[in-house]
Parts: sequence; C-alpha cells; structure tokens
Amino acid sequence: MPMTSSPPPAGTPDDGSQLLTQLGRNTTQPASPEDAILERVPAPDADRRYVVRFTAPEFTSLCPVTGQPDFAHIVIDYIPRAWIVESKSLKLFLTSFRNHGSFHEKCSMQIASTLVDLLDPVWLRIGAYWYPRGGMPIDVFWQTGAPPEGTWIPAQDVPGYRGRG
Repeated sequence: MPMTSSPPPAGTPDDGSQLLTQLGRNTTQPASPEDAILERVPAPDADRRYVVRFTAPEFTSLCPVTGQPDFAHIVIDYIPRAWIVESKSLKLFLTSFRNHGSFHEKCSMQIASTLVDLLDPVWLRIGAYWYPRGGMPIDVFWQTGAPPEGTWIPAQDVPGYRGRG
C-alpha cells in the first residue's frame, strides 16, 4: 500500500499533503480492509525519535464463524522513520473492519503488518484489547522489536478486563 511520492509543484508546501486523496474530501467508507487506502506523508523532524500514538476505543469487526460483532480498544504506538500515517486514512482503514470477518489475532496482526509495510517505522507496537465474547477477553500484543534505547515509551494504560471502560 505504500504511496509513491514526487516533489510538489513550485510554490506549494513540501509537507506531503498535496499527494493525499482523502483528507479534506468526501470519502466513501471502504467495504473491507483490502479496499481501504492508507496514505502517508513525510515525517516532520525525521531526525528525532518520537512516539506517535493512535487510540481506537470503539474498534469493531465480525466473528468469522457466527457473524456477531466483536469490539476492541486498539492502541497503536510507533516511532516514525521517514513517514507518518495520515489519520483520516487510518480511521477509514480501521472502520473498514466492521464488516470484515476475522479472528481477533488476525485483525490485530493485519493492522500492525499493514502499517509496518506502509511506514517502515523505526519501531511499532499494537495493543489490541478485545472485549469478552463467551466470557473471555482475548488481548493481542505485538511489536517489531525493542524500542530504541533512550526513547520514552508511555504505558498503554488500558486496564485488564473488569468491565473495561
């Protein structure tokens, strides 16, 4: 899904926004994650190490067996290298899972691997805190490796299930 980028026309800001196809426009909700278009722009301060966090407390997908909705609180942290993800395209990508049937683990890892492929971040982690179905929450955690030494990585602070909220 990585976008190719070319230099902006003379006189336009070089922030990558002129290449975006969804931000500031009416956009149709993608029918599936495969139909979603994730977009990226050059990372500001690419010479510095900082963490970008996205939190989606109302993530939904479908159980691939029963078709019943599954709900999760998703937290994505990453340290950009050259690119950051454009947030509207990320929202559209995440909401495209609401009609997508996959197990919790598959949804969580599909989100993470899609972002890693798009951004080639220095580091990325996902915490997918799934609400219980059948009385048991299934939480999924993954990261690309150890974060760079000296980088402040805040705790995700999503409580273990006890009527999460």
